[in-house]
Amino acid sequence: MKAHRKMIRRTALVAGTGVVALVLAACGGNGGNSAHDMGAMGQPTASPSATASATAGDHNAADVSFAKDMIQHHRQAVEMAELADTRASSAETKDLATKIKGAQDPEIKTMSGWLTSWGEEVPADMPSQGHDMSSGMPGMMSMADMDKLKNSTGAEFDKMFAEMMIKHHEGAIEMAKAEKTGGKYEPAKKLADDVIKAQTAEIEQMKKMLGTS
Repeated sequence: MKAHRKMIRRTALVAGTGVVALVLAACGGNGGNSAHDMGAMGQPTASPSATASATAGDHNAADVSFAKDMIQHHRQAVEMAELADTRASSAETKDLATKIKGAQDPEIKTMSGWLTSWGEEVPADMPSQGHDMSSGMPGMMSMADMDKLKNSTGAEFDKMFAEMMIKHHEGAIEMAKAEKTGGKYEPAKKLADDVIKAQTAEIEQMKKMLGTS
């Protein structure tokens, strides 16, 4: 009987020790996690908005001017391209106009997004009568130029479109080169490089269309 009682006490002691160990481990584990969680709560985390703000801050005045001016410049090119739908006679002119619109519309949206992220105003979408307000930009057509283009059709339109768009593209390339030299925001400088490459190729195409290349 005594041996039996000793065995019972020994078993209870071992079991009790095991329970205490489990409780301590559990408390230690929870406490460790809590401390970790509290520590993590006190640490600043890079939220998407914070990251966006940091990225948005990495620009300068040249980037802002480039985006604002090129938006207006692109809008006029898109307007000219849209005229080709109903006025151009050659398939090549219509195809080129579609290509120009397809490239520049998304770029307008991209640059508008940059300005918004920088806390800058996106230029108002001015109709044709407002273009002379931007006449200081290289390559921009005057109201009189746009009226001539609108009032032409067929082969006359094709020729006028190519001549005007060459000048327009040359102005855009000039603006893009200035951005590459003076800008700081890498996506803007990359877009400027894309403008130079694409529009240089389109100028060569239009010169061939005119028979001047």
